[in-house]
Amino acid sequence: MDISPAATGSPPRPAPAPSPAPPPVTPPATPSEARAAFKESVGAGLGFVVVGLAFGALVPQSGLDWWWAGLSAALAFGGSFEFLLIGMVTAAAPLAVIALSAFMVNVRHVFYALSFPLHRISGRLGRTYSTFALCDEAYALSTGERARSWSGRRILWLQFFLHMYWAGSATAGALLGSLIPHSVTGLDFALTALFAVLALDAVRDLRGDLPTPALALLSALAARLLFPDEMLLAAFALFTAALLARHFTTSKKPSHA
Repeated sequence: MDISPAATGSPPRPAPAPSPAPPPVTPPATPSEARAAFKESVGAGLGFVVVGLAFGALVPQSGLDWWWAGLSAALAFGGSFEFLLIGMVTAAAPLAVIALSAFMVNVRHVFYALSFPLHRISGRLGRTYSTFALCDEAYALSTGERARSWSGRRILWLQFFLHMYWAGSATAGALLGSLIPHSVTGLDFALTALFAVLALDAVRDLRGDLPTPALALLSALAARLLFPDEMLLAAFALFTAALLARHFTTSKKPSHA
């Protein structure tokens, strides 16, 4: 015979207390965009420092005041053009000649604009500075495989750090250039070595796309043979035309089900 708790007068058993909820999982802290951009800029920045020191040391040797190196590096930020600019300034070249020379030396930036991720950068001021601070190294780092997930803030910070590497090393070179011994060799090869490393990284990102490096090589060889005086501009133009022709050719091929 079953005896209910009410019949015996014993109180009912309390319901078990619910188990406490697990504490919320805190996501791992991610480094700030500035810190991440600084880490990415260090490799290219070392090349900037070496060449910037050489540029800064050349400024006072050419008869210009030391501060001219930092001012040129900060406002022009033209890299190889600034070496040419020293001679034109000391020779009092007309502004039209300086402007034309700047365009011819930096005309490759027109082709960079075709694939540089400027659309990720928000704000008119940010885009203006990013356009001004676009250089070979910033383009190579910002368009690689690893940079596809970068935000606009990281790209801006990367360009800012590269800009500071150049301006700071140029100023230091103008102030301390006389302390660099003339027997030191190889400084002029630093930027060439940097470009070689960046090119290897770009080829590594295109492991499954052998035609693209092949087109780049053929474009450079054709420009060297056909347009030796304007090899850089011709190579960029031929390479861009080849990429566009390949794109339109492959896009017109019918897809097979």
